[in-house]
Amino acid sequence: MNRSRIGMIAVVLVLLGTHVPRLWAQGPPFQTDDPVPVDYKHYEFYIFGAADGTPVEMDSTGPAFEFNWGAFPRVQLHAVLPWGSIHPSNNPAYLPGGTGPSAFGLGDMELGAKIAFIKESKHMPQIGSFTMFEIPTGSFDRGLGVGKVWYKLPIWLQKNEGKWLFDGGAGYQVVPQTDYRNFLYTGWLIKREINERLELGAEIFAHGKEGLATPQAEASTMVDVGGYYHFKHHPGEQFLFCYGHSVAGQTENYAYMGIYWTWGKDAKKSSSSMNWMPDVPGFKR
Repeated sequence: MNRSRIGMIAVVLVLLGTHVPRLWAQGPPFQTDDPVPVDYKHYEFYIFGAADGTPVEMDSTGPAFEFNWGAFPRVQLHAVLPWGSIHPSNNPAYLPGGTGPSAFGLGDMELGAKIAFIKESKHMPQIGSFTMFEIPTGSFDRGLGVGKVWYKLPIWLQKNEGKWLFDGGAGYQVVPQTDYRNFLYTGWLIKREINERLELGAEIFAHGKEGLATPQAEASTMVDVGGYYHFKHHPGEQFLFCYGHSVAGQTENYAYMGIYWTWGKDAKKSSSSMNWMPDVPGFKR
């Protein structure tokens, strides 16, 4: 790895440095995910930082590490180990939330499985699930974790049309903890390949009220813009970036930056993770 890429990683970790329970990062760098597992016998690894905040509190994640494994045909196993921070605004206007000391530490670890169960065809999108379990490894007393196991239960769709890609779907988040709420969320993404090294996309992402214990105490709808840069001499390495802001509901900001690597059988044939199809007879890209 050359000095420029080492420097880029350092910038990511310093700028977005540090959270916690709220990180979505389901389809890095976007909040909308996809139903396409990592290819069978392939692997993905991310080092990333992210931030999500409202006038109540700014939460950030990083350094954080994500690992995905194509353990079976059409099945991806997933894990995220995040460190992060919380920064309450301590503004009386946002009581009862948004008050207290800042904190940094290990957040809730994420484990999950992405399963593709309907393949893409000429008239049918690919459809799959990406169930996630958030393990209470973060300190609940310091605001770095929820204190109980919580869940994300989404269904995602994807359709490819030439250089264009469309992802979308919805999910339900279950958080069985005091002052947290269960809520619906939905995301819709359009992405285009600009050239062999650059892909750009934009999404609309919306979520319901998340509870008085969270910065996202009210519903919000966001527009995010981001993409992927593929390193010229390293086809299995990418730089990911995204920034978004609310357009309706509670004021909210979202940002993500990271470095991505992939390897495995015929890894050079794979582009971004959002374009991959399982290496299974009968599956179409």
